[in-house]
Amino acid sequence: MVDVVRIASKLTQPLKRRVQLMIGRAVLQAVDDGAKCQTVQLIGLPGEVLDGVEHVQPYGLTAHAHPGAEAVLLAVGGNRDHGVAIVVGDRRYRLTGLAAGEVALHDDQGQVIKLARSGIEITATQAVGVTVTAPLATVTADKVVIDSADINLGGEGGAQVARIGDMVAVSGGSSAGNWPIISGSDKVRAS
Repeated sequence: MVDVVRIASKLTQPLKRRVQLMIGRAVLQAVDDGAKCQTVQLIGLPGEVLDGVEHVQPYGLTAHAHPGAEAVLLAVGGNRDHGVAIVVGDRRYRLTGLAAGEVALHDDQGQVIKLARSGIEITATQAVGVTVTAPLATVTADKVVIDSADINLGGEGGAQVARIGDMVAVSGGSSAGNWPIISGSDKVRAS
């Protein structure tokens, strides 16, 4: 009976080993982001370098992680020669403090788009700020508040806007000349 157990154990040992190798953790070493499917180089088991591992990313979302990020590696059938990284995360830059149900897109520079309980928040930490490029941008709201000391309509050097205290040139009639604007409105209206 002991021989049967020993023989069965010996016969199933390769299968057991493959099952143990099917899912693992790895550390990201390099990223090749030029192809349709991003590939990564990972360090898996001690001394195990895995090159050309496909990093499968969710539809509509892509990222280029820094070396040192962590990955979950799937080795189909326990074959480590053709693994797939299904998740790559980096606890060094993970955004913390979200409330239950909140979602955020963020990077290592502190730039964040957060679907917060209080509304959508966009935080831009770079000097270039936020750029929207579109043939048409529509904002539908009961109220729009712009808090800025420098507003350029029509781009830098675009349409001129006069404010209270600015001198405006009146070209004709009895009011011809340069006159200061003495009153105005805090609202811009279509009509």
